[in-house]
Amino acid sequence: MSESDGNELVFLPLGGCEEIGLNLNAYGYGPANDRRWIIADVGVTFGDADTPGIDIITPDPAFLEGEKIEAIFFTHAHEDHIGAAGHLWRRIKAPMYATPFTAELLRHKLLEHGVDEERHLNTIKLGATVKAGPFEVEYISMTHSIPEMHGLAIRTPLGLVFHTGDWKIDADPQLGEDIAIERLEALGEEGVLAMVCDSTNVFEEGESGSEATVRKALAALVAEQTGKVAVATFASNVARVETVALAAEAAGRRVCLVGRSMHKVTAAAKAAGLLEGVQDFVDEEEAGFFPDNNILYLCTGSQGEARAALGRISRGDHRHVSLGKGDTVIFSSRTIPGNETGIYRMQNALADMGVRIITPRMLAEPIHVSGHPCRDELRRMYQWIRPDISVPVHGERRHLLEHAKYASSLQVGQAVTPRNGDMVRLAPGKAKIVDMVPAGRLHYDAGLLVPAGSAGLSERRKMSFAGHISVAVSLDGSGRLVDGPICAVRGFSEEDGGPADNLLDVLDEVAENALETMKLRDRTNDEMVETKLGRAVRKAVEQIARRKPLVDVIVLRA
Repeated sequence: MSESDGNELVFLPLGGCEEIGLNLNAYGYGPANDRRWIIADVGVTFGDADTPGIDIITPDPAFLEGEKIEAIFFTHAHEDHIGAAGHLWRRIKAPMYATPFTAELLRHKLLEHGVDEERHLNTIKLGATVKAGPFEVEYISMTHSIPEMHGLAIRTPLGLVFHTGDWKIDADPQLGEDIAIERLEALGEEGVLAMVCDSTNVFEEGESGSEATVRKALAALVAEQTGKVAVATFASNVARVETVALAAEAAGRRVCLVGRSMHKVTAAAKAAGLLEGVQDFVDEEEAGFFPDNNILYLCTGSQGEARAALGRISRGDHRHVSLGKGDTVIFSSRTIPGNETGIYRMQNALADMGVRIITPRMLAEPIHVSGHPCRDELRRMYQWIRPDISVPVHGERRHLLEHAKYASSLQVGQAVTPRNGDMVRLAPGKAKIVDMVPAGRLHYDAGLLVPAGSAGLSERRKMSFAGHISVAVSLDGSGRLVDGPICAVRGFSEEDGGPADNLLDVLDEVAENALETMKLRDRTNDEMVETKLGRAVRKAVEQIARRKPLVDVIVLRA
C-alpha cells in the first residue's frame, strides 16, 4: 500500500488523553474524505466542585456524528469506559460489542435511555474476533480490577494496532481469565504497528500487585475484628467483592450489600456466571437481627461520595445500617486524587461515632492493589508486543509524556503523545499528528446533554463563587416610577452570620440613584433600564464586597 492510494490509518482520542477517565477512542481507515471508523469505549467522568449541579460528564462526539462508524467495541465495564453509551449512542449509531459481564451492565444503561439493546448490542464470547468493515478486531484477555477485561487487536490493511485498554499483569487474579501472555507474544511475532497503552501508573516503580495477596490479607484482617465490620471498596471490582465475602464467611460472618452499585454489579456478575462460590447475601432489613460479630457490610462510598452508602452511614441517616463504638470500617480501596476532602470528612465523622478506621497505609500487608500497570509491567508488555509506535493514553499530560519517554528507553522507534482531538496518522509513513478536530465535554444537566461552556452552567458556577443579586423595579408606560427599586441578595452575609441587610440598604439606594439619573424617555426602554441598574449595582458590590456577582434586573410595567 503506497501513500498515493490515499488510504490512511488514523487514531483519534476524543476522551482519555490529558485525563484519567472519560474514554472515547476512534480508529479510522481510508482516505480523508471517506474514512470508515470503529470506536473503542464510550465512558464518563463525574462532576466536582467546579461543575455545580452536574453529576455526569461525557465526551463530545460531534466530529464523529454522521461519519461511517462500523462498530463500537467495549473493553470492560468500568464507568469511564461504558458510562456514556446510553447518553451518546444516538449520536454515533453503530453495532455494539461486549463480552457477557460487560454486556449485562451495558444493557441497563441502554434501556435507561430507550436504546433497543436486543437489536444493537451484541454479546460475544471471551476472545472473540469481529469483522467490521476494513477492521478485524480480536478480543485479547487481560487482567484488571474488573472481570472480562480485554485488549483489542485491531487488524487493518495498513497494519496491526494493539489497544490495551486498562490492564495490569496479575499472575493470580482470583476471578476471571488470566492475562493471555502467549497470545500477546504471538501478536509481537505477527508484527505490531502501534500500541495504544494505559499510562495511569507510569510513575510507579515495580508492579501493581496481585489480587491473591489482597485475599490473604483481608481474610486475616476480618478474622481479627470484633463488633460490626464494614468494608468499603469499588463495586466494580468483583474479585474484591468475592474476596471480602469469602473472608467474612471464614470469620463466621454473613455479608450484606449496601449501596445500589453493589447490588447492580453483583447481579450482573451472577448473570455472567461469576460469584458462584459465594453464599447468598443478606438483605439490609435482615442484617440488623444478626449479632454484631456475625455480620459484615460491603459498602459503596469508598471515595467519600455524600449520597453513597458509607456516606449516609457516617451521617447516621441510613435507613437500615448504623455503626458505633466497637465497630470497624475497612477501606479496601485507594484514594483517587481530588476526593481527599470528602473521604477525610467521612472518616472523621465515623471516628466521632467511635468507629475504628483501617486504611491500606496502616497495614504492612496489602488490602488493595491497583488495576493499572506500573513500570515493570509496562516493560514486560513492550517486550511482548514490540510495537513500532507507542501511543500513550489514559493519563494526564505528565503521564503521557513520561510514558513516551519510557517507551523510547525500551527501544520503541516512535512515540506520539496526543491530546483529545489530535488525529494521529499511524500509517503510511512516520506517525504524526495530522489534524485537530473539535473535542470537548458534554454535561448531563437536568436530563439534557449540554456543552461544558453553556450559559446556564457558567451562570451557576458564577453564582456558587460570587453570589446572586436581583433588582426589581416597577415603571409605568411613560417611564415614571411606580414602586422600587428593591434588591434581593443571595450568597452574602453580615458579620453576625445573618442576611446582608446593610448591603441591601446600600444597593437599594444605588439602584434608585441610577434610575433617577436616566431621562424619562430612556426609562421607557426596558433594556436600557436593565443595563443602567445592573451596571450600577454590580459596580457597588465590587467596591463594597470585592465580588462580581450575577445581577438580574426585572422591569415591571404598570
